[in-house]
Amino acid sequence: MHSWELVTAVDGPGTRMTTFLAGCPLRCLYCHNPDTMNARGGVPVLADDLLARIRRYRGVFRATGGGITLSGGEVLAQPEFARRVLRGAKDLGVHTAIDTSGFLGRNADDSLLSNVDLVLLDVKAGDETTYRRVTGGALAPTLEFGRRLAGLGIETWIRFVLVPGLTDHPATIGRVADYAASLGCVSRVEVLPFHQLGRDKWADLGLRYALDDTEPPTAESVAATRSVFRARGLITF
Repeated sequence: MHSWELVTAVDGPGTRMTTFLAGCPLRCLYCHNPDTMNARGGVPVLADDLLARIRRYRGVFRATGGGITLSGGEVLAQPEFARRVLRGAKDLGVHTAIDTSGFLGRNADDSLLSNVDLVLLDVKAGDETTYRRVTGGALAPTLEFGRRLAGLGIETWIRFVLVPGLTDHPATIGRVADYAASLGCVSRVEVLPFHQLGRDKWADLGLRYALDDTEPPTAESVAATRSVFRARGLITF
């Protein structure tokens, strides 16, 4: 595990205990937590110890409608740990969520997903060329995972990061919107404006940051992108 924090109004409904697991197969150019990319950036933690911590916050979760969100890194890089925590949290009556790219969606069998109330699915781009440029990986596993979630009826929030000069082309935005609208399980879309808050982390790790000169998108660009999703009937923030 890399770290954890209590947050409100992000990473799912209510107050969440967002737990960041270390290790991720993708190398997203805009990653604001590059220190979670490598599994060696974390420390060993027992599922039972994390569940003991979750148990202490049950009152907060009940009062706010919150719960536990397993994030990363990539949570599905550690499916057996995730399975134990998610099952234990459900046994405690705690709302569960995972924040994932879906790239390792095949690691999550139906048994694991049966203990997931909400998936925050990060769709990095709508076309293969842009997705590979952003992440270094392939788009198809994410699309396949989202369709599995729809088949299982698992509530899903789509997240899309708007990066000028990278993910802001109308063709890729339109494809993400069409995909989100096709699933039938998407209750919310979040268009997240790119920011530079993670730039210093890249430097501290001695990593080259390819977006050093990229400015955040304008308010007008963000609004226009959100309107593309809303035009498909999707609740979008």
